[in-house]
Amino acid sequence: MSMEDALLTFVSESRELLEQMEDALLHFSADPEQINSIFRAAHTIKGSAGLFGLDDVVAFTHVAESVLDRVRSGELEVGNEMITLLLASGDHIGRLVSLVESGSQADDDLKADGQMLVDQLKAYLSGSVAAVKATVPVEQEVVLEKASTGDALTDNWHISIRFNEDVLRNGMDPAAFLLYLSGMGEIISVAALTDRVPALADMDPETCYLGFEINFASTASKADIDATFDFIREGSRISIIPPRSQIDAYISIINSLPEEDLKLGEILVRCGTLTESELKSALTEQLDTESVQPIGEMLVEHNQVHAPVVEAALARQKQVKDNKAAQASSIRVDSARLDHLISLVGELIIVGSSASLIASRIGESDLLEVTSNMSRMVEEVRDSAMSLRMVQIGATFNRFQRVVHDVSQELGKDIRLEIHGGETELDKTVVEKITDPLTHLVRNAMDHGIEPADVRLARGKPAQGCLRLNAWHDSGSIMLEVADDGGGLNTARIRAKAVERGLISADAELSDHDIHQLIFEAGFSTADAVSNLSGRGVGMDVVRSNITALRGSVELLSQPGEGTTVRVRLPLTLAIIDGFQVGVGQERYVIPLEMVEECIEFNRNQSRIDESGFIDLRGEVLPFVRLRQLFEQEGQGPARQNIVVLNFAGKRAGVVVDSLHGELQTVIRPLGKMFRSLPGISGFTILGTGNVALVMDVASLVDMMSRRDQQVAGGAVVVI
Repeated sequence: MSMEDALLTFVSESRELLEQMEDALLHFSADPEQINSIFRAAHTIKGSAGLFGLDDVVAFTHVAESVLDRVRSGELEVGNEMITLLLASGDHIGRLVSLVESGSQADDDLKADGQMLVDQLKAYLSGSVAAVKATVPVEQEVVLEKASTGDALTDNWHISIRFNEDVLRNGMDPAAFLLYLSGMGEIISVAALTDRVPALADMDPETCYLGFEINFASTASKADIDATFDFIREGSRISIIPPRSQIDAYISIINSLPEEDLKLGEILVRCGTLTESELKSALTEQLDTESVQPIGEMLVEHNQVHAPVVEAALARQKQVKDNKAAQASSIRVDSARLDHLISLVGELIIVGSSASLIASRIGESDLLEVTSNMSRMVEEVRDSAMSLRMVQIGATFNRFQRVVHDVSQELGKDIRLEIHGGETELDKTVVEKITDPLTHLVRNAMDHGIEPADVRLARGKPAQGCLRLNAWHDSGSIMLEVADDGGGLNTARIRAKAVERGLISADAELSDHDIHQLIFEAGFSTADAVSNLSGRGVGMDVVRSNITALRGSVELLSQPGEGTTVRVRLPLTLAIIDGFQVGVGQERYVIPLEMVEECIEFNRNQSRIDESGFIDLRGEVLPFVRLRQLFEQEGQGPARQNIVVLNFAGKRAGVVVDSLHGELQTVIRPLGKMFRSLPGISGFTILGTGNVALVMDVASLVDMMSRRDQQVAGGAVVVI
């Protein structure tokens, strides 16, 4: 791997880690594992940046990591201010990583922002911020008066010894070990354990019945202390509990261990909290007793390892296994390569269509069978290639946790975000292009939709507002929903603003639904003042135009006092679709197949056709449009024509065409800038014959006929 590729991998992994940090901070709790995951993410970014000599990233992340380390140790409490600061720090690290990707240098503004964040972080480290916990006084050490088998969490070592009864017969003096220990540190207190001492008449002078509980202050390692008892280890019970101050050190070492497939005991030995002899003794006991008790529980029960250290080791073990499983089941692929693959599949579809046409023209049965099999295989390749581009919308939805957090603080509102349907999949290209419109809808709902807490309470609502993001599949499309439980749209205010701006006349008769749609007009705004969030009249019109550019539609529903819902309908993919080919004269058009409901004969010579544009379809009124008239094609249509009945978002409409040419796979290509404003057309494709066919924009056609339906009053209905 080249250095450039390695840097790109660093950038990609850093952004994933920053997303994990942000998600954990936005859902912060006092769970130690959550705190550890935030710390590990920062630590990993710093370590990886150090490998590439990215000093700016290392220096800044080190300060943030130091604060997180103090949080892990319990010296700092996490409040809203710290979460906001850590989120801003994550954003700054993200900007530094983006500079690495582009090969640019930080400008003065970015450096100033970084220094300001560093100063705020160092305020926590220096103890000048109120979130620092009060210092816990050290407990006064006293000589133990009786034995205690509890977990002595002090700042000294706690050594518990139960000597083998034959230690005296083997020539060993228990007092000698105490003397040896005193040379390695200071014995603060000793308590003799006499629970095994029998009655005087039964006492054997050569048998050792004693044990000791020792409070020991020393800078020696656990391995050195444990080595003191090498000569009496067999048959004795020895427990060495580290000082409380070393627990965090052990956990830190565990979290920084390389990602190796280690057993629990090996991790504990690596970090220094357990010695090889202790591990061997525990494993031997487990084997001899045929115990099913996990080794971690056994070590904690014998007071050989602190429970938090075992939990950290188990968490690290699980993390390594999960990472290895994820690496084994997935690989990173450059999106450009994936786009190129989709493009090649599109070309393959066109070539396959050409081969099928030639085979049909020749009429050779063997060739027809081969091309049929090839078409089936091409369709499978297409589906497999398209599935590679499908991603879950949940990752995009989760980004709005940060938006809701920041905007609610800016507005002074208490708003929670609910996410549903995050597992719904759609094309990555669609996801990338819908993010900005969704962001505006979310911010708009928080600013205009959800009321302040006092207003909500006065209306009998909970003080906390609710914003919902939802996604689901519907009839070959993806539905995205942004809903709030606010006050709903102010219909009278919207109408007054529309009259003021000359969008409608004062005496215009419009339904509430029609008035609500006026907010999509360019420059329309009901805000009294311009703010960072709204008031400039730039937004909802851009939302609609962006969604329309994706061959989608947007629908707005509002109930006074109950809230507003915006539903966005989008195609699952922008690249390759199943289509239905129709003809008008010599021209060919393609309609997305999932929107075709049925085809019926339309014979104008058999019955009188009214020009109102409506027919009676089995007792239901169906609006229709003639494509020949819509696109102003010259000539008279044939005597026998067809109506293709379309269904989009629950609305039905028909298009009159000259001929039907059946289903086909088609590659949608965007129109040039000159033709992008054509009504009813969303793109074009190349047929197997080499001719160009226009792809119908069903959403705009149905919307156009729906508006015409509302405008027509008392029109005649034609029966065919």
